[in-house]
Amino acid sequence: MKEPIGILVMDKEADFTSFDVIGKLRGILHMRKIGHTGTLDPQATGVLPVCVGRATKVCSLLTDMDKTYEAELLLGKVTDTQDIWGDVLEEKAVSVTREELVAVIDRHIGWQEQIPPMYSAKKIGGKKLYELAREGREVERKASRICIHSIELLSFEKDRARLLVSCSKGTYIRTLLHDMGQELGCGGCMSYLRRTQVGPFTLEDAHTFSELMEHQDPCECLIPVAELFPEDAHFTVRESAMKQLLNGNILGLGDGVFDPALPEVGKQVLVYDASGEFKAIYERKPEHLKIKAMF
Repeated sequence: MKEPIGILVMDKEADFTSFDVIGKLRGILHMRKIGHTGTLDPQATGVLPVCVGRATKVCSLLTDMDKTYEAELLLGKVTDTQDIWGDVLEEKAVSVTREELVAVIDRHIGWQEQIPPMYSAKKIGGKKLYELAREGREVERKASRICIHSIELLSFEKDRARLLVSCSKGTYIRTLLHDMGQELGCGGCMSYLRRTQVGPFTLEDAHTFSELMEHQDPCECLIPVAELFPEDAHFTVRESAMKQLLNGNILGLGDGVFDPALPEVGKQVLVYDASGEFKAIYERKPEHLKIKAMF
């Protein structure tokens, strides 16, 4: 029996860590080789792609993809964790207008520097920041370069604003909302977070634990790795070059058929065997294709 390979998109529940999700899935799928694609806060819910079997080779690619979140900014309250679940450091009256909020939102769109919060899984000196924070220590953190692609104001009433944020990897939504609150003069923190999209995967692709357990074979919910790269060229290997492919060797440009066309040098190529089964990701070189990952 072949080892299942693919991406399982989970709709993470609140109070589960990303590692909790992996642990539970190992029991459901009866597999050990499972990897998540980036930490999602325990209180947050939503899209968490999980790589199963040899698909763990693309975990880092998924981690690097853009993400979309629905979040709520609670104005007038500052906490040590930058979210509603932390200890309150400061409370202020709120008299923010919609126009003032929109002006601050607009200033946060585009490339910018963001300092990671102390309560985060980012490591400094081999230790996670939240571990240091729990010891009562605060250390200097380098700012990261992030991009906020768009922010849509879904609703705003009194001290609560619902936002839809599309952003690059490495963005801390808690910190974004905290910074907005500071700029508005009343402070603010995150009171809700739901991730709605990671790369091409949305909530429509996602499964809860209960939905998975209703399946006779939960592995039927796996999404093929090739669906991560719908824009990439395909290369179907001729029977005569199957041995080179299965050994992960260099492939000549004449060893197969390109669909739709020969890609530019440096571009990624999805390689299929002679029967049409996806096998590997190669990179186009001037005279040949070179292996990047074998599945």
